[in-house]
Amino acid sequence: MTVEYIRYRITAEQQPAFLEAIRSANQLLSAAPDCLNYQLGHCEEDPTLFIWRIEWTSVERHLSGFRKSPEFGKFFQLVKPFYQSIQEMNHYAVVE
Repeated sequence: MTVEYIRYRITAEQQPAFLEAIRSANQLLSAAPDCLNYQLGHCEEDPTLFIWRIEWTSVERHLSGFRKSPEFGKFFQLVKPFYQSIQEMNHYAVVE
């Protein structure tokens, strides 16, 4: 398993649209066979920060499975308006 973390900085004005886009994108993640779980966190100290945590079966299955699937096009269109707000997007191995 690998965990993808996507860290966003979203202004207060953008937050309603951002949250709606994430909710819709999560529906697509739910249907993806290689997505195990997902969660969006909102920073309590800095309300412009969000972290989207997505668990994948592996980096390879995420990149060659989901990202090459027809659903990814729909997914990307939902999150594309917030692409410039990404501060980090990386995969992490879970350390026991």
